[in-house]
Amino acid sequence: NVGVVEEGPPHLLGRTVFCLYPHQTAYVVPAAAVVEVPEGVPAARAVLAGTVETAVNALWDAAPLVGDRVTVVGAGMVGSSVATLLARYPGVRVQLVDVDPARSAVAQRLGVDFASPTDAAGGRDLVVHASATSAGLQRSLDLLAPEGTVVELSWYGDREVGLSLGGSFHSRRLTVKSSQVGTVARPDRTFAERLALALDLLRDPAFDMLVTGESRFDELPEVLPALAAGTL
Repeated sequence: NVGVVEEGPPHLLGRTVFCLYPHQTAYVVPAAAVVEVPEGVPAARAVLAGTVETAVNALWDAAPLVGDRVTVVGAGMVGSSVATLLARYPGVRVQLVDVDPARSAVAQRLGVDFASPTDAAGGRDLVVHASATSAGLQRSLDLLAPEGTVVELSWYGDREVGLSLGGSFHSRRLTVKSSQVGTVARPDRTFAERLALALDLLRDPAFDMLVTGESRFDELPEVLPALAAGTL
């Protein structure tokens, strides 16, 4: 949620803040539960803070190096946020991979290459997987160079994941590493610091392309099922 503080400590009154809380038009939370939105970050872009925070945590886990060849598999909101941040790393060559060719427009606006899974470049030092599919995870492993790492961002719930770990998995010394936003990937940072960093990174207008529409709050009972069904 992004909103304006109407009652609370003087230093927060009238300030635009971000809060992780179920969507409501008004609510009461402890002052420590909100983070101020920095100047220069529109409220409409600040709603992405939770997603960008996930991307920040993933890159702390991934620790890309200057000059790395990196692929992001899955061009949804999380994968696209990761690609947006990676594109700002010096010398890092980023390719965004998705089964939907229409998402090449997303990659173009982010300033990164795009490919289908079958045409994706191999020999990658790092692959960030965010497609939430077994096929996507397997393809991520297949794209790695020797000693390469897949950082797994997908959440599968109670679904089983099939993965081939024979063949070159051991001989090429490949790694699958989990990343989960519920834990801060750096012991020297707090949850609040990570969220504040995500909000600061949202000064970049490139993130605007992830907000594709607006709906009134009272329309949500119709909008949310349509989003889940992929009809909107």
